Amino acid sequence: MAVIYTCRCCNVLIGRINDDQVTEKQLGFHWLTPDERRDIISYNDEGHASVRVVCETCQEMLEINPELSLLSDPLQ
Repeated sequence: MAVIYTCRCCNVLIGRINDDQVTEKQLGFHWLTPDERRDIISYNDEGHASVRVVCETCQEMLEINPELSLLSDPLQ
């Protein structure tokens, strides 16, 4: 399973894990509620996971301008 992390705000690729042995527990996915899982993680037909998180740059912008978090695509 490949796990691809992208920023939910600017869509930049943050990182990728190519390891068929990595588990959801090792990635910390088990800490997410079902709603959080649906919002953050999606799977394609090949079983690869796409994880939408916030990159450091966007996080800094959201901390400076918290009102941006009210927008559906805050920094686009």
